[in-house]
Amino acid sequence: MNKDKVRQFKTEWAGKDLIIEIGKLASQADGAVTVRYGDTLILATAVMDSRERAGVDYLPLTVDYEEKFYAAGKIKGSRWVKREGAPSEEAILTSRLIDRSIRPLFDQRLRRDIQVVATVFSIDQQNDPDILSILGASLALGISSIPFAGPIAACRIVKKNDVIYINANYQEREDSEMDLIVAGSEDKINMLEGQLLEIPEAEVINSVAKAQKNIKELVEFQKKIILEIGKEKPSIVFGELDSEIKKQIDQIIDQSEELSDLEKIIANEFPAENCDLIGQYVYSKIDELVHQKALKKEERVDQRKLNEIRGLSAETGLLPRTHGSGLFSRGKTQVVSTVTLGSPGMEQFLDTMETTEGRKRFMHHYNFPPYAVGEVRPMRGPGRREIGHGALVEKALSGVIPNPEEFPYTIRLVSETLSSNGSSSMASVCASSLALMDAGVPIKKHVAGIAMGLMSDEKNYKILTDIQGPEDHHGDMDLKVAGTDQGINALQMDVKITGVNLKVLEDAFRDARNARLQILQTLKNAIASPRNELSVFAPKIDSIKINPDLIGKLIGPGGKTIQKLTQETETEIDIEDDGTVNITGSTKEAIAMAKEKVLSLTKEAKVGEIYEGARVVKNMDFGSFLELFPGQDGLLHASEMPGKNLKPGDILKVKIKNIDQKGRVNLALVR
Repeated sequence: MNKDKVRQFKTEWAGKDLIIEIGKLASQADGAVTVRYGDTLILATAVMDSRERAGVDYLPLTVDYEEKFYAAGKIKGSRWVKREGAPSEEAILTSRLIDRSIRPLFDQRLRRDIQVVATVFSIDQQNDPDILSILGASLALGISSIPFAGPIAACRIVKKNDVIYINANYQEREDSEMDLIVAGSEDKINMLEGQLLEIPEAEVINSVAKAQKNIKELVEFQKKIILEIGKEKPSIVFGELDSEIKKQIDQIIDQSEELSDLEKIIANEFPAENCDLIGQYVYSKIDELVHQKALKKEERVDQRKLNEIRGLSAETGLLPRTHGSGLFSRGKTQVVSTVTLGSPGMEQFLDTMETTEGRKRFMHHYNFPPYAVGEVRPMRGPGRREIGHGALVEKALSGVIPNPEEFPYTIRLVSETLSSNGSSSMASVCASSLALMDAGVPIKKHVAGIAMGLMSDEKNYKILTDIQGPEDHHGDMDLKVAGTDQGINALQMDVKITGVNLKVLEDAFRDARNARLQILQTLKNAIASPRNELSVFAPKIDSIKINPDLIGKLIGPGGKTIQKLTQETETEIDIEDDGTVNITGSTKEAIAMAKEKVLSLTKEAKVGEIYEGARVVKNMDFGSFLELFPGQDGLLHASEMPGKNLKPGDILKVKIKNIDQKGRVNLALVR
């Protein structure tokens, strides 16, 4: 390391110092920067291969976000594996945030492998590395020789108790009404990701505008750094398709009625050595055609109006043994969602760099099998897209899930995409809402989602409601909005252009709300409110409160007492720190038996209580000890029984006279 080449740049952002250091670490990467905010520090690197990658017809960009437990001073909790393994869902979601923010700013004709890696070296449990990683990725690309039309930056906007926080810390984000990440350039937004609690559309727009002001500061900060030390970005010459082949392709396109099949048809018509250039040209021509139809004629590929939703249908209770099920269809997109209810002990325990003792009682998992789009491929578990869609649906529904005091169950939702032609994630929101009500989960109201698109040129734009097929593939924006009749619960936006302005977002939110209200009515027609009773196949739960000081007594040495109790009653017993005891079983009788035993084990002696069946267990010179109930003895002083000898096993009627500071119980004889 040459210390003379190490450069440090500093600015104040949202009341804290933001420190950039370049030239000290990862010198062989094309671009490498460290970003520090508080005591959270990340290293972002960018590398592009010097060779063209053969056999691909897409931009081969890979983004990885690396969680390191040492960054938080932690050792992985698994007993057997201490090394970091596959990325957690949180890491995958952050990788997607970075990817979605930077991908639109590359020339999509590039066929060289590009890899961006953000590694968390230090985390202070206050400042989230995700925003810093987006900034670091942008700057690492910006100072490198990699072609990149940045810089961009991101900002987190949080609303909690009617207070707006810019770049909120973890504590400020807890139990917030809005946690929204906005990314973009000085004047355009190119990525949104948010969990909200029925926030009105106008308020969301205002929040995005506030974020944009902070983003502008960071973009200007990066531009100064890039201007000072950035490498020259060489121009890349892309191949050009022969003009004669272009004419032949144009004729095929003019004669074709089904745009979705064009690429397959053309691939069989021309030599394989031209496949990439042909694919690019066909894509550009279809892209132009789809755009011009919408912009000039307000026509869509399936003849719908711009704000028209495809045919809707909703159904519940279609699966006989699940605890709840819902089927939702929108055009050719079809999703079935199921609910499984479990005991509180079935919660998911979180063990990540950022989480110390986190638990999840509500979770949603999304699956996308190949047959959903008529394809054949290996099924090897969920990919990044599936994890991202599952998390988005979970955000959309979290706000209506009842609290544990009202509904103590662990809730697992699974959405199976049976057929997909546009936004199966938003269909999953709808199917899941149906399934929750079918299961009798007392959710507050239905939640629905819709995907919005955009066709634009330099002067005009048109918003499309319920995008599908070519509109999704060739459109300029994919904006997913989920919520209730009151407001937005979840947001996700990606773009294929450099970004959109606030006016576009405002119009898209307006049309999304109109569509959402229409879909909500379809859901209400299928099931208007949660069923009054749970499925007969769902477990039963009863909750009681005990003195937290008696938890140890209920558990017993080494857990023996609680283990014996669960075995005898065939139930699950979960104990919270506040003394809440949840008893889960398959029958009401088993739960009643367990409840009686728990109450007996945790019964407390109280002054003034009378016990008719107190049994003598031990005699002393100064009196006799009597068992009032299992685990609780009291002393009957000799003065209470003058001249009478008691034997072990004698039964007396006694009253608790007092309990001293050490918890010792003194009894009086009731005559």
